[in-house]
Amino acid sequence: MSTTTAPTLSHASSGVTDEPMDDKPVLLAVSYLRVSTREQAERGGTDEGFSIPAQREANQRKADELGARIVREFIDAGESARSADRDGLKEMLAFIAASRVQFCLVHKLDRLARNRADDVKIHEALINAGVTLVSATESIDQTPSGMLVHGIMSSIAEFYSRNLAAEVTKGLSQKVAQGGTPMRAPIGYLNVRRTDEQGREIRTVEVDPERAPLIAWAFEQYAKGETSVTGLLRDLTARGLLTVPTPKRPSKALGKNTLYKLLTNPYYAGVIRYKGVLYPGAHEPLIDPALFDTVQSLLRARTAKMTRHVQHAHHLKGLLHCGTCGSRMLLDFATNPRGTTYAYFVCSGRASKKTSCTRRAVPVAVAERLVADSYASITISDATYRHLAAEVDAAFDSRMAGRDQEIADLMANRAKLESESDKLLAAHFADAIDLPTLKRHQDRIRVGLADVNQRLAEHDEHHTGGRAFLHDSLRLLTDAHHAYARSHDADRRVANQAFYTRLDITDDEQLRPRLAEPFATIIREAHERGSDDDGKGAEHEHDEPSHVACSRKTLWVEPRGLEPLTPALQKRCATNCAMAPHAAPTRDAADQTAS
Repeated sequence: MSTTTAPTLSHASSGVTDEPMDDKPVLLAVSYLRVSTREQAERGGTDEGFSIPAQREANQRKADELGARIVREFIDAGESARSADRDGLKEMLAFIAASRVQFCLVHKLDRLARNRADDVKIHEALINAGVTLVSATESIDQTPSGMLVHGIMSSIAEFYSRNLAAEVTKGLSQKVAQGGTPMRAPIGYLNVRRTDEQGREIRTVEVDPERAPLIAWAFEQYAKGETSVTGLLRDLTARGLLTVPTPKRPSKALGKNTLYKLLTNPYYAGVIRYKGVLYPGAHEPLIDPALFDTVQSLLRARTAKMTRHVQHAHHLKGLLHCGTCGSRMLLDFATNPRGTTYAYFVCSGRASKKTSCTRRAVPVAVAERLVADSYASITISDATYRHLAAEVDAAFDSRMAGRDQEIADLMANRAKLESESDKLLAAHFADAIDLPTLKRHQDRIRVGLADVNQRLAEHDEHHTGGRAFLHDSLRLLTDAHHAYARSHDADRRVANQAFYTRLDITDDEQLRPRLAEPFATIIREAHERGSDDDGKGAEHEHDEPSHVACSRKTLWVEPRGLEPLTPALQKRCATNCAMAPHAAPTRDAADQTAS
């Protein structure tokens, strides 16, 4: 931040006059003051700290020695001299170029610049304006010896700046190696200073008791997948989440970008990201790493493909097809001469004349009744449910019996990768490997760990999640008809999308539903076993990929599980009945097992 203050002496305006005093011309000067950090500028609870007033007094004494009057003062408070892009400096150079000033006073040369390139440019601008640079504490002038001293002092200032930066970087690296936080703690934590028994100051990070619970709640809410960043921000603001106040800035609500950065910061999971590398932190994590990974997956998915919400005029819209030509049936409305409006489903092929279909329109009430009646034919009895559920459990238990060694190998591989990561960090801190090499190996290890964790998660999901999924599917079929009749339109639409892949209405107003997996296999299996569901054996047609022939020798679950193939499981086992909605077995697989 730069500040320009008017001088306390006379002639404070930008227009400078040369009035004679005692028959001698008045020498005019400007004073430039700078401190590097905001802390220095506010030290002692004052507006200028201690350094700025001390520099001002030294420059004033030097001006008195020169017999000059300071007509303008320029201050850069909290600005580094490693860059010449400073408001106070730029304003001073502009003022000098437009006025008749003889001297530019600085406390030391390093107040003006701390690298040789900037020093040369600034000094050249002063010379072109006819201004002499004067240091209040160093002997520099335009003589050869003075210019030599100037060059030496400028080089020393640059060396000091670069060396200080290297030492700070080394200190921060050492702090990170010990799990410390090398930056300002994010919201949810507080930077604190304590004094130990020996009187040494300790700077550390503690959990903010007011904001930390809200941060943890934010991660948990977003991980449910039921809200957006905007909706989460609204809820957090309503719960009272505000930033930490500072002496210059009061508390305020978070912005959307701030919340997004918060959700992507691994610091809350106990990991410090420093110069692109991840380090284990010594601070107390607010969330589990698994929860953090879940949030990152949701954020990436929503960034890559935003969900589009479509308003449907009817819960069957877009689900029905013409049984004659196969075209989708569209919702249409007709109004009679008396002003009464009727809703119909019409064949899109006939309406657009893309086909020669002569299919009549189907009243919406008829289509609703046909679909509702179809659920009666797929409802199974409680006895059938218990029998099929027992077979599901037996198939899963059999499949998981031989997986112990594979899981043990994955666990051992994960431990090996984690150990390698720790050794690489230790080698980096010991200067044995450079930062690019560390990043390259960390990226490789991160990919390996992600693959191992994914495969372990797949094992767990195939065993627990897959088993629960099939049990839930069976339970849904025991009450499908009554549940559909009691549901609202939105729930009916979801049910139709889950149970059926296609709903064809024939020309004689009959419904030919095509069941989705795993329901198609469950119903066929129930019929093969001669279920006691009287009047519920209506045939259901299936798309060719999901047309599965099942028998009493059915293997309910493939050894690879319910999910699509992964790099770890490249071979699909040939079974005649894979209870997976994504990947039904092929006809060849079914024929091979049946033989």
